[in-house]
Amino acid sequence: MSGRQFHLIYILPNLFTAASIFTAVIAIVSAIKGDFEKSAWLVLLSLVFDGLDGRIARLTHTTSRFGVEFDSLADIIAFGVAPAMLLYSFAAHEYGRLGILVIALYIIFGAIRLARFNVMSPNTDPTVFIGVPIPAAAIFVSVWVLMFLEYDSLRGYTSLLLVFTMFVSLLMVSNIRYPSFKKINLRKPALTKALIVLIIAASMIYLYPVEGFAVFITVYILWGVVRAVRTVVAKRVVKNS
Repeated sequence: MSGRQFHLIYILPNLFTAASIFTAVIAIVSAIKGDFEKSAWLVLLSLVFDGLDGRIARLTHTTSRFGVEFDSLADIIAFGVAPAMLLYSFAAHEYGRLGILVIALYIIFGAIRLARFNVMSPNTDPTVFIGVPIPAAAIFVSVWVLMFLEYDSLRGYTSLLLVFTMFVSLLMVSNIRYPSFKKINLRKPALTKALIVLIIAASMIYLYPVEGFAVFITVYILWGVVRAVRTVVAKRVVKNS
């Protein structure tokens, strides 16, 4: 005995991280078996576990370097490999080497995104992400697979899924800023606006789950791009004036 007491509470956040990996493995197996809808929803469930592990660690003051590294390894499986296998099994396999290249780049860029985040996080603003976070990219890919499953009219345009995936892969390693929602301003005006947005979002997702998720994740992805373009244009206008 070293004199240190073993506290079960230190294991709790890591159990949620392990649950995220386990859910992702089931998602991969489901994709291989052709149960694409189940696989996509399981990727989204992994996001729930991923969100809980960090928050529980902060609430219980059990954050550790091990937990941070374990979480990153879990993320590359849950939000890198799992959605990539879903995409490959659903559509990318039809495009031969191109399909393999797209999912490979998605995983590689996702790993770069995670490595960069781990290196830069102590020195960056906690209210923003530099580049699309890999969980958001995974939701984007998975939800659009669900959209193609939901609407038969889209089935003839599966090549768009490869384009979407390459687009979000490049955004992961870009310098475009995205809101992190880790720290929310709780002042009254901001709180009221946030509450209204959440109620509208929850209502839409309740009525149209697939379409609701697709709209909100697509708006999030495009928001950063539009904001970056506007910033560049504004700088050029100021420079030329």
